[in-house]
Amino acid sequence: LGDTATTLFFLMGAMTIVEIVDQNGGFNWVKNVMRSKTKRSLLWKIAFMTFFLSAILDNLTTSIVMIMVLRKLVADKQDRMVYAALVIIAANSGGAFSPIGDVTTIMLWIAGSITTVGVITEILVPSLVSMFVPAFIMQYMLKGELPAMPKSAEDSALTFTRTQRRIIFFLGVGGLMFVPIFRYLTDLPPYMGILLVLGVLWTATEIFYRGAHLGEDSMSARVIALLRKIDMGTILFFLGILMAVGCLAEIGVLTAMGRGLESVSGGNHYLVTGIIGVLSSIVDNVPLVAGCMGMYPIAPTGDMAVDGIFWQLLAYCAGVGGSMLIIGSAAGVVVMGLEKITFGWYMKRITWVAFVGYLAGILTYWG
Repeated sequence: LGDTATTLFFLMGAMTIVEIVDQNGGFNWVKNVMRSKTKRSLLWKIAFMTFFLSAILDNLTTSIVMIMVLRKLVADKQDRMVYAALVIIAANSGGAFSPIGDVTTIMLWIAGSITTVGVITEILVPSLVSMFVPAFIMQYMLKGELPAMPKSAEDSALTFTRTQRRIIFFLGVGGLMFVPIFRYLTDLPPYMGILLVLGVLWTATEIFYRGAHLGEDSMSARVIALLRKIDMGTILFFLGILMAVGCLAEIGVLTAMGRGLESVSGGNHYLVTGIIGVLSSIVDNVPLVAGCMGMYPIAPTGDMAVDGIFWQLLAYCAGVGGSMLIIGSAAGVVVMGLEKITFGWYMKRITWVAFVGYLAGILTYWG
């Protein structure tokens, strides 16, 4: 429960920060950069923006940010679900090649199984392929021009000046980027960094509101009101999944599964990590990677050495494999809650697309 709570506090903090930035107009200039005439050109902009953003932020936070931007650009619910599915795939692919982009790569990086230069040089191209191939297939799900979004009342009645909105954006997104650095410098858990950033952002917005002399009229966009807007349904769903997986890890089921994989595959590490990737779409990838790290010590040479084939493929497969089911990654669970995408819709339309991209990335690495 303690481990799960740290993840939930991180998630709640990240969602609140993004909500503050969004409500106070911080994403307006990002929306202007992303604006496109056709649905397909927007799809490619979303894909690349999400991919590279999730390498800097974590894939969870990137997904929340991109969904907020999408809501300002795409009115049609069905189209937005396709874009949201691509956000999940691109966020997981982008997180796999960066040592701070995903919880699993952070674990492998801290344990010394992979190095920053090693994982970026070897896994960047397979990760890019695993995003590019699904995006190429999914562009055929979208046709035509993108209708202009009507200007919302909140856009025209924004409280803050353009400079203040940009300060809020850079404090929020810059603060999220600072969290891995905070963890590295202090050795404190990431949720402490998120709460620190939330405190700084809260203080800055209160100073701006006091300076504007708005009093009680502005309470709807103040942090105290935004805290009530957090999607607690998603948080509780996440709690259930993490606790169920935690139980499996605690009683040793996942470790036994890893040993079984090793014996069935006859030590073929492409096969082992490939199957782990598929499993990570069903079971959370964190305990799977933790189980592998417990089973396989770092060897001086060979596949198990630092930056060896096994560890790099594990980083790729555990990260990208989570895209195959919507519940297979933190990004998927959050998008599912925010956009109300059903498990069945994702499995029918997107699972095979994500699987093709996943296999294409493994073949690229093998080649």
